[in-house]
Amino acid sequence: MADDSRRIDTHQHIVPPAYAAWLDQQGMLAGGLPIPHWSAAGALDLMDSAGIAAGILSVSTPGVHLGDDAQARAMARKVNEFAAQVSHDHPGRFGFFATLTLPDVDGALAEAAYALDELGADGVVLLTNVRGTYLGDAAIEPLMEELDRRRAVVFVHPSELPTPPVPGIPPFVADFLLDTTRAGINMCRRGWMDRFPGARIILSHGGGFIPYAAERIARMCSPDGDPVKGIEQLRRFHFDTALSSSPYALPSLLAFADPQRITFGSDWPYAPKERSLHFTRLFDEFALHHDVRAAIDRGNAEGLFPRFA
Repeated sequence: MADDSRRIDTHQHIVPPAYAAWLDQQGMLAGGLPIPHWSAAGALDLMDSAGIAAGILSVSTPGVHLGDDAQARAMARKVNEFAAQVSHDHPGRFGFFATLTLPDVDGALAEAAYALDELGADGVVLLTNVRGTYLGDAAIEPLMEELDRRRAVVFVHPSELPTPPVPGIPPFVADFLLDTTRAGINMCRRGWMDRFPGARIILSHGGGFIPYAAERIARMCSPDGDPVKGIEQLRRFHFDTALSSSPYALPSLLAFADPQRITFGSDWPYAPKERSLHFTRLFDEFALHHDVRAAIDRGNAEGLFPRFA
């Protein structure tokens, strides 16, 4: 195994018990998957097995906004305070991305301020879309202006496409990758990468299909339709390796992205321990220059999260 005892995992999830019970009452799934059980002990077991020193926790899809602003604000506060307590109880092992309340922008601004200023959140997590409103939409720009001002890290996690899935193919299998790609294109074509350069945006799962299809989509990724500018816009994103460290996906990601903008991701517990370790082994076995491996394992995340340096 590689010298990976110092990894920082930027794509690790948390499922607070109150949040899990609330989703269960609503009959909600996560991309077609049951809501998994989470515990700090389980997280630490996975981390020790995968050589992960610290994990940046985030709530996954469906997030907290199921149609009611007040309910979303109350649940966001609960999950953020729970994540902050976990981080406090295990110093150096956990950080967290604050859950916000989009499409309720006022609520998102208020919760971002509370989580970042009072709870010590390491950034925020935003879903690619909420009921068809994608990142890049003008309505979200007041939040992005604030995140840009703060130079916040913005972890973008896929959601379900605003269309029915193919029968027998759960959304997490392929729709998540398209959803991430859609959000990335929309943010670029709306000029977000130029207008909000202070916000460091991480796209999940190797950026979906972006590295593989970059040349095809490039014209749509520039506000003026210039494919060269479109590629440049797309390369401003950061990317994680969650479920994307295979010998098929990594060559595309590494050929497209600046290696200094790639971070390690486990996707636990939505990816069970066996699957997380499978993709970790694939990453360890992939031929990489030592400096590139060290950057992806830890160095790039240290740049985003200096308190873990």
